Amino acid sequence: MAGKEEFVEADNAEAIITRIEHKSRKIESLLKLFKPVEALKTALEGSPPKTRDERCKSANWIVVHRAIMAIKDVDGMFSTLDPEYYDILMKYLYRGLSTGDRPTCDQCLRIHEKLTEKAGLGCILRALADTVNTV
Repeated sequence: MAGKEEFVEADNAEAIITRIEHKSRKIESLLKLFKPVEALKTALEGSPPKTRDERCKSANWIVVHRAIMAIKDVDGMFSTLDPEYYDILMKYLYRGLSTGDRPTCDQCLRIHEKLTEKAGLGCILRALADTVNTV
């Protein structure tokens, strides 16, 4: 039961959603400046995996999805994306694939292919094996 203490309680969900809304505005500014990789980094930073509140997870997915869909040069993205983002990005790619939306799935598969080449199979295994910190 000690692990439950690490999760954010529902009463803090409003504070998390407020932070996500602020992050969303920052991402939109970066996209207007044609900085999609910076927008993706911003979207992935502070992702709320330590909450069970689906509103928080859904709100953050919308922000990450916006940044993922703005990526045009997948190869170029990995020349500037730090390895620390690989595992969380992989989790969001699987979330994107689970939507069944054709454009989202196509983009997620393009990124997944390059991410697997760059990060290896361990990245996939970590994303699938971590059933506690879900996105």
